[in-house]
Amino acid sequence: MRLTRKALAKNAAEKSAGGSYLDGQMLIATPTMEDERFSRSVIYICAHSSEGAMGIIVNQPAPHISFQDLLVKLDVIPKADLIALPPRAGGVKVLKGGPVETERGFVLHSADFFIENSTLPIDRGICLTATLDILKAIARGKGPESAILALGYAGWAPGQLETEINHNGWLHCTADPELLFGTDVEAKYTKAMRKIGIRPGMLSSEVGHA
Repeated sequence: MRLTRKALAKNAAEKSAGGSYLDGQMLIATPTMEDERFSRSVIYICAHSSEGAMGIIVNQPAPHISFQDLLVKLDVIPKADLIALPPRAGGVKVLKGGPVETERGFVLHSADFFIENSTLPIDRGICLTATLDILKAIARGKGPESAILALGYAGWAPGQLETEINHNGWLHCTADPELLFGTDVEAKYTKAMRKIGIRPGMLSSEVGHA
């Protein structure tokens, strides 16, 4: 599913009409998740409608690359200028956002930053921008207060996510800044589970769904 303004508008319309969609929510993988790519994953759902769903995994660090490395690789700044990066830029986490379009970057960020015709509001003050302009702004110290950069995304065909939830593959909970932007990426799975009252060590393959 392509993340477009049209898709997000459709999401909003279907939610207003009473559709039970999960955009703006967090998915949490259960022990029944058979796809190893999503084992113990926490995913922020950016778009969910009758046309399918799209989300960003927020707890899988991208190996062997930092935000600074990407800025140089994408020619946002020369390597010699890395020393002058503002502290906020140095704290941006680079994550494996999912198995689709893994060479493409998606920035989930707080709503204090907006680029006309590029930034897509999602829910509860969270936005998504997928252009180099936001990376340039962060490098100049003029970007959002909170942000993560994801390489790739997770996508579901129409009805696929609902089927996986019904088969106990996913739980879900409301999103919050710590789950999205917290610096302890590896702790997000446990925090998400505790948020819905579950201790991960006590889960079994018979877990039900929320």
